[in-house]
Amino acid sequence: MSAADRIVIKDLLLRGIVGINDWERDKPQDILINATVFADTRRAGESDDIADAFNYRTLTKAFIAYVDDSGHYLVEALAARLARIAIVDMGAERVVIRVEKPGALRFADSVGVEIERGRSDFAGDLDG
Repeated sequence: MSAADRIVIKDLLLRGIVGINDWERDKPQDILINATVFADTRRAGESDDIADAFNYRTLTKAFIAYVDDSGHYLVEALAARLARIAIVDMGAERVVIRVEKPGALRFADSVGVEIERGRSDFAGDLDG
């Protein structure tokens, strides 16, 4: 495994429910997601075959579907679930996820959290 291989999803802007205040629970708000996915890309680089690649389109669709259907109180919880999707469902080795709420704080462009998770964080959920 090449730990240096990274796939970057930058500024995925979605709308969803996240927050602890009543008004945050009523209607979807902007959620900005950035992800750095660590996966071995050597085989895809050599073969030039999509079947050998980490499918970041599928990962992005999974993120979109999850955010559309979820309703977390904390951005920390949302980030943790997105990390789980990347590792457990998609097979990434490691992931750095940043979830931000643009405009959530007065005088700030956004506020959010960045987490890093690896396969060992989900060892009980992984096969073999």
